[in-house]
Amino acid sequence: MTSDQTPAQRLPTLEDVAQVAGVSRATVSRVINNIRNVDPQLHKIVWDAVSTTGYVPNRAARSLVTGRTGSIALVVSEAENRAADDPFLGRFFSDPFFGRVVGGVLSVLRPSGVHLALTLAGDEDACAKVVADVRQGQVDGVVVLSLHPHDTLPRLLADAAVPAVLYGRPAAPMPISYVDVATYTGAKLAADHLAARGCQHVATISGSVDMPAGADRLHGFREAMAKQGVAYVPSYDGGFTHEGGERAMERLLAEHPETDGVFVASDVMAQGALAVLRDHGKSVPDDVAVVGFDDSSAALASRPQLTTVRQPVEDMAAEMARLLLARIDQRANRTTSVIFDPELILRASA
Repeated sequence: MTSDQTPAQRLPTLEDVAQVAGVSRATVSRVINNIRNVDPQLHKIVWDAVSTTGYVPNRAARSLVTGRTGSIALVVSEAENRAADDPFLGRFFSDPFFGRVVGGVLSVLRPSGVHLALTLAGDEDACAKVVADVRQGQVDGVVVLSLHPHDTLPRLLADAAVPAVLYGRPAAPMPISYVDVATYTGAKLAADHLAARGCQHVATISGSVDMPAGADRLHGFREAMAKQGVAYVPSYDGGFTHEGGERAMERLLAEHPETDGVFVASDVMAQGALAVLRDHGKSVPDDVAVVGFDDSSAALASRPQLTTVRQPVEDMAAEMARLLLARIDQRANRTTSVIFDPELILRASA
């Protein structure tokens, strides 16, 4: 029996990859299946050969060899009581923060041949399914963006002791790994900068204070201003949204028109706050200096461009992926926290 398939049509094999890479078939198999103890240089050589030959690993066979799926899930967990006109997917894809997280995670997963699946968990059933998926081997582990303070998913993952890493400190102490930025340090950078500019009437627009990021940025800023001799700092909750930043600035100007310096706990909120200042004829930074937090694309899109506290989102997300892969490979069996240092980025707004 003969085949009509020509050599040009034949799918590339492990042997083809091994020949191009100049290594044994067994080495190629170990690299593709993410078996440990392979020299990093060989790892690169083999994956370059995979790209050159166009070889596509058989995921089913790979799973049988390794006992793993070669996939992890990025889970975005948000409260289910969202407004009808504010769809979850719209917020997810429009907020620059999420794109930066995805980019950082993929920078680690791609060289390892690990696939990323996006999962949206908006209710208790969805959270339970995430845990079940890891336990049943649908994915090898999860990295989690938990966006509301009463989220049960971190606790479910911790109790199940499955491979998981959070972006940001959990709202309550629990045995789960996470990465975060030194928020108090970042808030102090903003406070010290406004004080150094000579601002006499300082206020802040906070994020949701029932979330660790919102509470820490508010408390850190107030504590730093207290050390500067400022006993009272007015605060308005902007809920980490553009519209919330607008509303908070409107209230701030109505109740404290003397304000000459504002720390806004996210760049997205700061963008909204700057628009309100323009509408009220306020010059930034001459009348009101504004400092944001994140150093997202919103900081560059703002007018004027925003002085802000940078959290290295891509680096933090990449570290999440590294911690998770180490846990999946059983190179790390205890929970771990990694805290990144913030940096003040000076631009035109302060």
